[in-house]
Order: sequence, then structure tokens, then C-alpha cells
Amino acid sequence: MSEHVEWSEPDGPAPAAGAAVTPADAADAARLVSFGLQPKLQPARDPEYADLLRRYREDPPFARLADAVATGLGLIVLEVSPRAGMAVTAAEDSVFAVRMGDYARRTSADGGDRFLHGLAHLAVAAMAFPRPEDLADDGYIGRITVNGVDAFVRQACRRLEERAEEQGENTDPATDAPGLEAAWRIWVRRSATGATKDARRLAGSTTGIVAKAAAFLTESGFLQRTGDDHGGTYRTTARYQLQVRDMAGSAAMAELLDLGVVPVTDGTPTLLPAEESDDLELVADAGLPFHSS
Repeated sequence: MSEHVEWSEPDGPAPAAGAAVTPADAADAARLVSFGLQPKLQPARDPEYADLLRRYREDPPFARLADAVATGLGLIVLEVSPRAGMAVTAAEDSVFAVRMGDYARRTSADGGDRFLHGLAHLAVAAMAFPRPEDLADDGYIGRITVNGVDAFVRQACRRLEERAEEQGENTDPATDAPGLEAAWRIWVRRSATGATKDARRLAGSTTGIVAKAAAFLTESGFLQRTGDDHGGTYRTTARYQLQVRDMAGSAAMAELLDLGVVPVTDGTPTLLPAEESDDLELVADAGLPFHSS
């Protein structure tokens, strides 16, 4: 999966003096990391980037140096390859980390919408890669639509509400209740497009929230827009697969997949009957690709 060399002390004897790291080596390593922070940049279209990637793969000391530069910046190297470039993600304490609270505040004055934005990102990831084999297959390309993601979340909301009713749980919690569990119930009450006479999509509507998530992921090099049908159609990139693969163990994403989401090729969703489970807990602030506040 990952082709990069982990940063560690060399197992063999110390390198000869002639092999010592030079300022030029350090500059090249930093340059490679800087390319990795430009997610839309494709190695095939930048000879310098391609050369540095080749050096990373063929020169272990240089690879360790580049990994060290990334680590010092609070970055985690997910993969270094011609298909993904130097794919990095920010650790929680990195200056490059994006937090859901900050993201939501840029889109809405309502702090409660933070959970809805997190849920939108979680649903996009689940629909893009619904099965473990999808994440494991480097050649797999996921496809989603804005309307499809919204429809899927609403189906999931109904599924969770049915389970809650069967178990005699409160299905009408306060809208400001913490955690993603509240977001499921808030989502289904929110208008899909808005209240305008011509049904234009409003930023605070659920499709508006999904569209914002898709636009952010596109700007971050995780999705590519392929059309305007169904509220906007998108395909996944290698970087997004690596990002979701890194976060696939989250309890919230597992809960969502346990509901039985199966997207079809045009990005529309369906739900299959899921096995009975008593574990319905959802993790707060689990929206990809953000860190908790």
C-alpha cells in the first residue's frame, strides 16, 4: 500500500562522510514536501516533482530525510508514488490541520451546523468507498452525487429512527444535543434545497451542505467534478482513497457502513437490510477529513 520509508535510525553503520546530508539535500526534501501540500499538482505534469518522487523511491537516505521534514511540520506521509505523488495528511497538532469547528464557522453562523457538515463529509466518504475491497483496490474510483449523498443520509436517518422507536428510545432530542447522533435527527428536519419559490439550493439546506463538502474536497484534491447532474457529480482521486483508508477505522464511519449503504455507478444510493446491532453510538466530530476541536 504505502511505498514510503518510515523515518527511523539506520540499522547499518553510519554513512561515510561523503554521504552526509547537504543543505541541497535538505532543500530538495523540503521541496518534495511542498509539492505534497499542493494536492491538485500532478507529478506527470511537473518534471521536477516527478524527479523528486523518483529520488525518494530510489534513495532511502533521501526518503528518510523527506519523511523527517514532513514529521517536523506535523504531517503524516500516506503514500509516495507516481499515482498519488507525495500524499500527506495533517496530524492533529499540525499547523496544517483543518478543524471542523473552523470549517463550519466559514459556512454558517449556527454552531449546531458543525455536526451537519461533519455528517456530510462522513457520508461522502462512506458512499465513495462503501466496501473494504474498494479501499484496498488502488484502481477503484468512487463516484458520488450531491443529491445522492443527501438521499442516502435521509435514508440512514429513517433507519436509525426506526431502530430507536423499536427500542423505545427518545426520537425527539433537543436540536442542540452534542454529538453526531443529534445531527442525524437535525438533518432529516432540514429542508433539502431551501424555501425559495424556485427551489434554489440554499447554503443552509442539506444539499447545500453536501455541495460545500464536495467543493472543499475538490479544492483539496480529493474529488474531481465531472458534471452538474443530480446537484453535481464527482469522482474520487487516489489521494482521497488514501485519506479515507487512513480514517476507515473510525467508529462513526463503521456505524454508517453497518447500515448497508451500497451506491450504484451513477452515484445514487440504496440501503440493504443490516444485521441487528445494539451498538448505535456515534462518535462526535468524526467528519472527514477534520480533527476534533
